[in-house]
Amino acid sequence: MGDHVGNIYTRDIKRIGQQIYELYKDQISTDYEKNKELVKQVVDVYSKKVRNRIAGYITRKAKQASRPVEATEQQEDLEE
Repeated sequence: MGDHVGNIYTRDIKRIGQQIYELYKDQISTDYEKNKELVKQVVDVYSKKVRNRIAGYITRKAKQASRPVEATEQQEDLEE
């Protein structure tokens, strides 16, 4: 994830993704394409790349949430 796209940093993606995840939890699925549509509707993102990254982030979170808790916690630790 080394190179930054424009001025959007990974932590912004995470922050926005986190907010969307909290607000629209019931609409988020493990289907990336569906999440991309959701992100398009709820965020006014100027860049398709950024929008896709957010969609990717919430898709990953949704998949983590559907797995057993232990696996999710290990995943979190690896990412920090």
